[in-house]
Amino acid sequence: MEYQDLMNDTLLIAFEKLDQLQNENAFLSFLIGISVRILANNNKKKKEDSIAKPDSFDRIDVNANTERDAEIYLLHQALALLPDSQRECIILFEISGFSIKEIVEIQHVSESAVKQRLKRGRVKLMEILTFESAYKKEANNG
Repeated sequence: MEYQDLMNDTLLIAFEKLDQLQNENAFLSFLIGISVRILANNNKKKKEDSIAKPDSFDRIDVNANTERDAEIYLLHQALALLPDSQRECIILFEISGFSIKEIVEIQHVSESAVKQRLKRGRVKLMEILTFESAYKKEANNG
């Protein structure tokens, strides 16, 4: 889905449901929630369309993404080991694409606190993932 379409759809739905917003401070969360539901519905429709119209020549290799899926699983496991504030910061910045200024507003902390959380979170993730990688190599060799 194009980001402009997502933005337009989100704003349209937000305008239509603005009366349901109970607290003005929750407006950003309100918009993000709408965007997430739009993306989820869009992905669900794409999956349904691909299942409904199978092409006899298209074969999906279920093993093609195994390595990527394993890496994503390990990343999720490593993220779960971080303190909540660092994990939230990393997810908002690296995965969701929020700017540092937006994270400052979401987490109600200073800009330097956000930068420090990002730095510490990245270092901790590197330690966790490097340890797991070294452990896996050692297990395979031994």
